[in-house]
Amino acid sequence: MDKNNELSDLLSRFICYSSAHLPDDVYGKLKEMQQVENEGFAATIYDAMFENMKKADELKRPSCQDTGIIQFFVKAGTKFPYLDELEQSLVEAVKIATDKAPLRHNAVEVFDEKNTGTNIGTRVPWIDWELVPGSDSIEVYLYMAGGGCSLPGFAKVLMPLEGYGGVVKAVFDQMTSYGVNACPPCLVGIGIAGSAEVAAKLSKKALLREVGSHNPNPRARMMEEEMEKGLNEIGLGPGGLRGKMSVMGVNIEQAARHPATLAVGMSTACWAHRRGHIRINGDLSYDFISSKGVEL
Repeated sequence: MDKNNELSDLLSRFICYSSAHLPDDVYGKLKEMQQVENEGFAATIYDAMFENMKKADELKRPSCQDTGIIQFFVKAGTKFPYLDELEQSLVEAVKIATDKAPLRHNAVEVFDEKNTGTNIGTRVPWIDWELVPGSDSIEVYLYMAGGGCSLPGFAKVLMPLEGYGGVVKAVFDQMTSYGVNACPPCLVGIGIAGSAEVAAKLSKKALLREVGSHNPNPRARMMEEEMEKGLNEIGLGPGGLRGKMSVMGVNIEQAARHPATLAVGMSTACWAHRRGHIRINGDLSYDFISSKGVEL
């Protein structure tokens, strides 16, 4: 097997494993929440979640039938020896994993309204690039953006006087209206910037952070903690069927803004938050960061 095929094969195994197993931090947070949601129907739902994860592992099948639209966020070292072929390797990996995992066919061409049957389509898989000068390795973040967890997503520019209170109001309005569709408990990603498209992108990138991590800015961290507390008091519960908690956490990412504009974007991940993170070196050795100790 040549090195390009070897890279595609490694990435496909990464996708397959991530479709069937939640990352370490998400699994740990759900176990923690299960101890809190120990009464009534909520306790039964958590039992079902963990039985589902057990079966997914035993049967080597995706932990949710909706394996979403495949999105990659890539930190690409400029000296990675297979950089020129990396995009094609990612696309080929999706094709392989679609048959092998298997992944549900979710790529529907806009306007044609035709499912491609391969999870490959116009600009899909979506690949977001960030160059890392001088590095000979890559970091690949995988996110399976399912239909339910995508429903509450939005981005908008606020009127200037709405301020940060307007950001909070927009998120709470959305979660109380659409949060049940995202199979709670959710991880809520929020982007704050000067334009809607930047805020939207940052909100999705916020979901790539580990559960329990915090924005390094102390005011942003305080906002994360206060919003998490407030959203949990809504009591959506597991599956949106009521309970003591609503979210696994709130992650905020920000970009400097224009003095006259304040934009907010929100993305949500469902309880089956299939986020993968792998570092691949120039010799194709790897570190599976989101699932420590796992050999692909």
